[in-house]
Amino acid sequence: MPRRYSKQIFKKNTSPKSFRRSGSENTAKTFSKKTDHSSKKTDHLSKKTDHFSKKTDHLSKKTDHFSKKTDHFSKKTNHFSKKTDHLSKKTDHFSKKTVKSIAPKIAVPAVKTNDSGNRRNSLFEKESGEQHRLQKYLAVAGFGSRRQCEELIEQGRVEVDGLVARLGCKVDPVRSEIKVDGERLKKTKPVYLALFKPKGYLCTNHDQQGRARTLDLIPQTLGRLFLIGRLDMDSEGLILLTNDGALSERLTHPKYGVSKVYRVQVAGELTQDSVNQLRKGMYLAEGFAKISGAVIKGQHKHSTVVDITLSEGKNREVRRLFARLGHKVLTLIRIAVGPIRLGKLTPGEWRHLTRQEVNQLYENSE
Repeated sequence: MPRRYSKQIFKKNTSPKSFRRSGSENTAKTFSKKTDHSSKKTDHLSKKTDHFSKKTDHLSKKTDHFSKKTDHFSKKTNHFSKKTDHLSKKTDHFSKKTVKSIAPKIAVPAVKTNDSGNRRNSLFEKESGEQHRLQKYLAVAGFGSRRQCEELIEQGRVEVDGLVARLGCKVDPVRSEIKVDGERLKKTKPVYLALFKPKGYLCTNHDQQGRARTLDLIPQTLGRLFLIGRLDMDSEGLILLTNDGALSERLTHPKYGVSKVYRVQVAGELTQDSVNQLRKGMYLAEGFAKISGAVIKGQHKHSTVVDITLSEGKNREVRRLFARLGHKVLTLIRIAVGPIRLGKLTPGEWRHLTRQEVNQLYENSE
């Protein structure tokens, strides 16, 4: 009897219908719980969205506020810039008035008349003859760099024709009497030289390593000279030397466009297309570079000789241009500077330029 009772209990509790009924109820409960959870999540996300929208509105208001402030500061900046311009104009006006009031006391000599009745212009006015800035002339004379010479002038230690010099004045080295600390400068005679620079010489005033300099080829008795233009150590050819600062500036400044001719031997066969490309030009590190002219002089077994003309020069420009085309420069000789030719000079030789050649250099650089 007990055994039969237990079977009935088991059958009652484990009937398929009751099992199906309890499973559906659990599923419904789980689904309702999930639905509630999803609705809570949705509410939470909507609250977050509202919060971020409020933040966005706040930031947009802040951005508008800062933009208004920026506009305000820009207006203030424009106002102060106008005020600064006005004050600078006033300062220039008063400085001009001050210069006019003290100029007769410092360094502007009056116009003098010689015995023959001819008038001579003031030293500080532009004349038809060649004049040089005082600081540049002092630098050439060996008183230091131009900045150091400017300091000498500002300190009142330089006199021109008996008057204290002022910065920016120009002097005639031939006619002006210049004194530094009371000692009169000796008038130097203009010197103009043409030199055949050999290979292995540096175009520099000083070399800490003690290497051979181009200036070492010139006697020291000719005074302090400076080079017009440069050639690198591996190049050779014509170099002009002078103590005439005006001519040096004319021959080296790009705006005068004084031509220089180089005879170059390059490895390989140089075609006309390559020459045309050199004429069109190409970009180097310092900027755009091109040649003014080129004439192929001859072809050898494995090289080409060509004459290259440049109107302005950059550091090792010829070598770098040919390197861009794939041609190595074997030899480079400068054969002309303006109207001056290398001629019959041999490496290390030099000669004086004639008066006619100097005049031609001035005419060529106008």
